[in-house]
Amino acid sequence: MTDAIVSCRGVERTFRSGGRETSAVRGVDLDVAAGEWVAIMGPSGCGKSSLLHLLGGLDTPDAGVVSVGGEDLARLSETKRALLRRERIGYVFQFFNLIQDFTVAENVELPMLLVGVGRGEARRRRDELLAAVGLPDVADASPSQLSGGQQQRVAIARAFANRPGVLLADEPTGNLDTESARQVLALLRARHDAGQTIVMVTHDARVAAAADRLLVMEDGRFRTAGAAPDAVTNVLADLTASAS
Repeated sequence: MTDAIVSCRGVERTFRSGGRETSAVRGVDLDVAAGEWVAIMGPSGCGKSSLLHLLGGLDTPDAGVVSVGGEDLARLSETKRALLRRERIGYVFQFFNLIQDFTVAENVELPMLLVGVGRGEARRRRDELLAAVGLPDVADASPSQLSGGQQQRVAIARAFANRPGVLLADEPTGNLDTESARQVLALLRARHDAGQTIVMVTHDARVAAAADRLLVMEDGRFRTAGAAPDAVTNVLADLTASAS
């Protein structure tokens, strides 16, 4: 795929603890086109989140190549890798990862200030983002004053602060009630419709069905690929059979 914005070849990651080795990612190849939404499903412990960390430069592979926007992450210094993450990759975590001692406004502004955006522009962009996620009136609140769904919407606003080319989302609805999950999914769909590239790990078939393409991981490898939502029913049947 020549227009891939995210790519990896032969990527492997092994974790070592107490004399034991666990192969989390085993020789994975992946291309994600600009503007594509890819969902990754699979049983717990199959390597989904580990792969997402590698794609986002939050971890380093033991073997293979990960590139974002044509940049081989392994060839970048830690400083340049951190800058690439801040400027070109947005990350949404299952448990929000908001800074509890900061207000909502400060959480959303921080990524912009870290890359040198002026305070006036950061505030203007912050207000636009909070309005876009349906929370225009919570800028001065602390995260602890918000519901889980509201916190995740703030986290999404923060992820888009620097207008990243790629959004990586790790179980973005996994800690939410049904209505909050619906709202978050609607936000992601709207961003995708506007051309946003999304790579998302999820256990939720309804969320996976919104993607363009579904991949299934098992034991650190992809074993199934298909167009979503048509692939979701078959994938769920396979996962259920594997667990039984």
